[in-house]
Amino acid sequence: MNELKIGDLVATTPIVQGGMGVGISLSGLASAVAEEGGIGVISAAGLGLLYNEYSHDYSEAGIWGMRQEIRKARQATKGIIGVNIMVALSHFPELVKTAIEEGVDIVFAGAGLPLNLPSYLTEGSKTKLAPIVSSARAAKLICTKWLSEYNYIPDAIVVEGPKAGGHLGYKHEQIEDEAFSLEAIVPQVVEVVKNFAAKHNCNIPVIAGGGVYSGEDIHRILSLGADAVQIGTRFVPTHECDASDAFKQAYINATKDDIQIIKSPVGLPGRAIRNSFLDKVADGLCRPKKCAFNCLKTCDIEKTPYCIMLALYNAYKGRMEHGYAFSGSNAWKCDKIVSVKELMDSLREEYKACAGK
Repeated sequence: MNELKIGDLVATTPIVQGGMGVGISLSGLASAVAEEGGIGVISAAGLGLLYNEYSHDYSEAGIWGMRQEIRKARQATKGIIGVNIMVALSHFPELVKTAIEEGVDIVFAGAGLPLNLPSYLTEGSKTKLAPIVSSARAAKLICTKWLSEYNYIPDAIVVEGPKAGGHLGYKHEQIEDEAFSLEAIVPQVVEVVKNFAAKHNCNIPVIAGGGVYSGEDIHRILSLGADAVQIGTRFVPTHECDASDAFKQAYINATKDDIQIIKSPVGLPGRAIRNSFLDKVADGLCRPKKCAFNCLKTCDIEKTPYCIMLALYNAYKGRMEHGYAFSGSNAWKCDKIVSVKELMDSLREEYKACAGK
């Protein structure tokens, strides 16, 4: 595989670990991936719950938690560390500012269009900015907006297809439509981004994710013009993943039929592993009586079917009867827990086998 270059950052293996919340990808997983030459990513979602001993104020605890996770990762590796911050989070600006203050290498921002992301950069900051999009149209919009408003060009762009885990930037009817598949949209995004980059004499790597599972998948996606891939699901059943053993086991135990599309309080469809909690949600048995966190801009306590932050936190802690696991479409293929090094080695070997054909 070719190196992934994002400005002055060089990842020897063009694999970006997807940011998975709540608590699934923290400093443990991110630093392990970075050590193997990829880009490790800490998820900002739910850090206010994970660090509530510091403060009972959810936002304040989350900001503190962001600092701690970045610092822990820095102590564990000299590799590339990024953070994933959802635009839909209520304290998105504060989290971005904190990540930049801590000198994180890259901020990945999705679950909404991060149209004002460059406004948070400070003078002398070396933090790179990478929006997450689901279409060439969104990529073009962000490139144009950032340049005109902030004289800033994205350092990289992540395009996520509809087979990704967690929140999806697609309408329900688009998820199974081949016209919106990753294979269909990658060339479109690459064309828009490369044309924009050429016009402005710069390089904007395109990172593609969503259903990327094997080295063969990596080879296929890179052959479409992407510079790197984003992988989330494969990193869950690893020893270094920050989730509970019960969460990892949900992946191991899942069948193909267990992977389903759900409606999220974020306002987007999402992909998750069906369990008893989601069955209760479908029956209307998990409606919250009050909002304890004010964690999402888009959540309406009067209409939400359940508290997503609490459900994901419970799953992270292993209380699967009170929560559930987001996953990519290929989670059912996972059959054992391995180390990050074993996984990265196998992906590289699989890729080489395809490249040599």
